[in-house]
Amino acid sequence: MTERYFSKQTFAFLSALAENNERAWFEAHQQEYEDFVRTPALDFISGMSDEMPAISRHFLAQPKKVGGSLMRIYRDTRFSRDKTPYKTNIGIQFRHEVGKDIHAPGYYLHVEPGECFVGIGLWHPDADALFKIREAIAQNGDTWLAARDDKTFRKHFTLEGDSLANAPRGFAKDHPLVEDLKRKDFICLAPLNEATVTSAKLRAQVVERFRQAAPYMRFLCKALELRF
Repeated sequence: MTERYFSKQTFAFLSALAENNERAWFEAHQQEYEDFVRTPALDFISGMSDEMPAISRHFLAQPKKVGGSLMRIYRDTRFSRDKTPYKTNIGIQFRHEVGKDIHAPGYYLHVEPGECFVGIGLWHPDADALFKIREAIAQNGDTWLAARDDKTFRKHFTLEGDSLANAPRGFAKDHPLVEDLKRKDFICLAPLNEATVTSAKLRAQVVERFRQAAPYMRFLCKALELRF
């Protein structure tokens, strides 16, 4: 795990793209995108394909230009007032093997100037998945707390995302875990600094964070009747 993937040029390209977010500029700098963003990202994913089975055999590292773990750089602007065509970050997702068919937890790496992090969990689950997770928390509070409050996990990860103002329908407002039951997202983030992202330590750091998140991910998968 001594390979370097991303570089200062990666961050320079992303910063320049943020300042020149238009098709003509991107097309003129397509080779820089290939050299400093897409190729190292695919190399990282390829390296992670050797690591993921030891974390969980059910999460996939797919080093494909299209349809794999590397998220598209093109923004979906159909329903957005912001019509800039490109994302200014690198998003790498390691989906559950059933993740294209249902809402499932996943692992994620985000690389962006000023904001790099490892992410795990489930963002904006649909109503059925959200109910199953809440039901699992309500019925298995001790197991949930052991996963949520694991010392090593909480040393690095913080719980993020949106919550309801009140207890969700069907759950008591005085439930001892009502604040968790209010959650609309079950994502957790662990920050990374640029020095780590551009170093030979990146892959090992990401693997370590993924391992530390195992109890949390196992809880979510079990709640959704998915293999972990």
